[in-house]
Amino acid sequence: MTALLPRPARTDTWIALSLLLLSAGSTFVVQMTDPATGARDPWPWGYALIAVASLSLLWRTAFPCVVGLVSVSAATVYYPLGFPDGVVMACTAVMLYSLVRWGYRTFGWTLGIVQFLAVNGYELAANETFRPEALGIVGWVLVLLCAGEVVRWRQEYLKADREREAEAGRTREEELLRRASEERLRLARDVHDTVAHNISLINVQAGTALYLMESEPERASQALATIKQTSKDTLVELRAILGVLRAADEGAPRSPVAGVDRIGEVAEAARGAGIAVEVKVAGTPVRLPVGTDSAAYRTVQEALTNVVRHAEADRATVLVDYLPDAVVVEVADNGRGTLGSPAAGNGISGMRERAALVGGTVDAGPLEGGGFRVRARLPITGSEERTG
Repeated sequence: MTALLPRPARTDTWIALSLLLLSAGSTFVVQMTDPATGARDPWPWGYALIAVASLSLLWRTAFPCVVGLVSVSAATVYYPLGFPDGVVMACTAVMLYSLVRWGYRTFGWTLGIVQFLAVNGYELAANETFRPEALGIVGWVLVLLCAGEVVRWRQEYLKADREREAEAGRTREEELLRRASEERLRLARDVHDTVAHNISLINVQAGTALYLMESEPERASQALATIKQTSKDTLVELRAILGVLRAADEGAPRSPVAGVDRIGEVAEAARGAGIAVEVKVAGTPVRLPVGTDSAAYRTVQEALTNVVRHAEADRATVLVDYLPDAVVVEVADNGRGTLGSPAAGNGISGMRERAALVGGTVDAGPLEGGGFRVRARLPITGSEERTG
């Protein structure tokens, strides 16, 4: 028997024992206080039905449908047999409410209606009378079943609400992870652009200083001064980037993101490396979104870095062209260019990735007659404006 039936839950035990005492006690009280009703002596079969109707609720949670059928059937059989009119119907009330509340709606409603029809149909067939209080019993059953429905609907609503909150939490976590990944990628590009550009200038200037140290000491001194200033700028930018990494949870960085307003500084650094750089601006300058502004600056910086390191050029042109819906930045030089398409190094692929993040494109390739050109088209609509 122990292997067939699980151990009753504590709540079910309290409910079953309480209903047993209430039903048996009420039957005993009715029998003792109103013997003139002619009710049948409930011992032993009346009390047996009460025990079945109430004690079966010990397994209300484990076998709700089976227990409901047994308990309601026992309570239904009790009344037509003429036993004292106690409150054994309370067992039916508990089971009908539990069935509907736990989602066994069709079974619960069917059981309640069938019990009402069985009890009152038997009385009508046996006594050819219909008790007026039967209408009140119908209302009581309907209220009971509707209460179970309301509680069940509320539980389902709360469950769905918790699931929505959990899903929203997962979505927020995924969004934070995505943003963190994008930020790490952006910082990696910034480090690459800063270090590659400035170290290239330092390398060129160091070679110039060594070459002119004896023959033209003044130009060598200028080259060393450029090395000093460039290394200082590199350290400042690296400290700013590393500061963002160290203080990621302390709010936004205090310095603005580098944009097209600093292209002149990049051009001046390239001039210090011996490249004659001309900066041109076409169209009407407008306030650019943060992503577009940064991508334009980094594209020019990386392109001039490649000019200094690889192009063997002595002249370069930087064009910033403001169009109605985009800004075009172009860097062209008169160097040796490339044979065929350029190699996909970190520089050009980084430019294209930056442009793609803001919905733009980058074209890079050799020019007819020599030289090389990098051209980026970046949108200026559909993003948050730069506030730095």
